[in-house]
Amino acid sequence: MQTEETIPVVHDTEKAILAAAEKEFLTKGFAGARTTSIAEAAGVTHAMFHYYFRTKANLFERIVNEKVALLKEALFTPIENKTSSLEEAIKTIIGRHLDFIAANPDLPRFLIGEVYSDSERAKVFLEQIRGTAPILLAALQRKIDDGAESGHCRKVDAGMLMLDIASLNIFSFVGAPIVSSALGYLTEDMDTFVAKRKEENFDTIMRKLKP
Repeated sequence: MQTEETIPVVHDTEKAILAAAEKEFLTKGFAGARTTSIAEAAGVTHAMFHYYFRTKANLFERIVNEKVALLKEALFTPIENKTSSLEEAIKTIIGRHLDFIAANPDLPRFLIGEVYSDSERAKVFLEQIRGTAPILLAALQRKIDDGAESGHCRKVDAGMLMLDIASLNIFSFVGAPIVSSALGYLTEDMDTFVAKRKEENFDTIMRKLKP
């Protein structure tokens, strides 16, 4: 009978492959990524890589799906919370979205590049967005309509509002080389930079909603 001492420690191979693949995709793009490089970085054989994921496309889809799921969880919670005000929801959305991008700074640029470079592969990402966006926007629109009816904000389109939030948040990272070159003093400490962007972007959005 196997005792606790004799049970082998199992390396989390799948997690190691996913981490290596994410780095490979973000630095080289899908076309430039190599499964042999991913396997080597993960510390597994190429045969082991194929055992877990079979193809590079499967791995790409898994990573995209997991990232979208994390983003959905971050954004849905404040909007679906019926006890939170529109102001509280927007503040939380902006904060969580910026935290997500700060943790995945190369992801927006990578996904935009993939959308334009391969329409078939882009479907993996775009289908996730199409399935999520209507539900998210409908819930946000209800909060906006309730706020407008009570005189706390003016009525705006939820889609345009989310586009404003996404644009403000994402550019700070997609345009990082430009921001760092022109305004390097702002990005010397990234934690401080992200905190300031949360405040600035929230103020910008709330000014738009001012009745």
